[in-house]
Amino acid sequence: MNNTNFCPLCKRPLPEKPSKHHLIPRTFKGKDVVLLHRVCHRQIHATFTERELLNYYNTIEHILESENIQKFLKWIKDKPPDFHVRTRNTSVKKNKG
Repeated sequence: MNNTNFCPLCKRPLPEKPSKHHLIPRTFKGKDVVLLHRVCHRQIHATFTERELLNYYNTIEHILESENIQKFLKWIKDKPPDFHVRTRNTSVKKNKG
């Protein structure tokens, strides 16, 4: 787990109860976890399939390469740490089948 008080994705301070993201999905027996904002965590799962998370997007560095994640980060950067909004699957993920 990350030992910091900041979200490794958006760099904003973490809330009192952060969300745990398995870098390799639990469905594939992943154990390594990072702490994120709930909204950041949901955006990851709205953007990528479990198979994509397993095969490539299994590090924060690789997740940050995504254009959709970059757009999200640009939008979320000025929101307060406890900000939350409903997250929908992106059209990119929907078109993957």
